[in-house]
Amino acid sequence: MTKFMDVHHHMKGITEDQLRAAHQADLDIEKDENVHFERAWADPKSGTVYCLSEGPSADAVQRIHERAGHKADEIHPVPLTI
Repeated sequence: MTKFMDVHHHMKGITEDQLRAAHQADLDIEKDENVHFERAWADPKSGTVYCLSEGPSADAVQRIHERAGHKADEIHPVPLTI
């Protein structure tokens, strides 16, 4: 399984509750694509949201995000961590 960092650029003004709900929407269906969303971060001022996940492919991560209602603008594999 590969780790992925994805980026959403158009979530200006997102609140903690909205971020929690969006993350939960991913968690609720993540097993359908054998993906696990580990964490999410947001900057409400810029509208940027980052999600860290693990899964078989970027396409699988995107399918979950799309079904949850918040398609990612970018998805990057993260093959190296320390």
